[in-house]
Amino acid sequence: MTLDIEVDGWPGPADWAALAERAREAAEAAAPELANDRLSASILFTNDDEVHALNREWRGKDKPTNVLSFPMLDREDLLDLGDNGPPELLGDIALAWDTCRREAEEKAVSVEDHAAHLVVHGLLHLAGHDHVEETQADAMEALEVKALASMGIGNPYGNG
Repeated sequence: MTLDIEVDGWPGPADWAALAERAREAAEAAAPELANDRLSASILFTNDDEVHALNREWRGKDKPTNVLSFPMLDREDLLDLGDNGPPELLGDIALAWDTCRREAEEKAVSVEDHAAHLVVHGLLHLAGHDHVEETQADAMEALEVKALASMGIGNPYGNG
């Protein structure tokens, strides 16, 4: 999968684009359906105001959130996608700086580790994983923990 990454308002010294690429590699290793050269996704590192507006417009929730995912393929279509054919847009992800920074402080983790978690989480949502039902949540969390462990990041859920 290729990523189109835009960083708008996320301060350095972290290289957010490089972090997103590392998180993509980890997500592909944990969820091999993402490892298809035909796939692309966009990631926008932006501010709370922009994510708030997107959340209000597309989800009817009038507040910012840490990460939004907008899938463009159904999970079945993703799983049926062969290696040959035209490019396919998997979807778009937006991350909110202020919320991410605040949550990292609350969890006593680095903002880089938390942002990596949110990118992995967003990519798994684009791949059709969800956490609405408990069994789905357990499966998605296990994929996140596996991906993050491969990046040297501890279990963000603290349950294992």
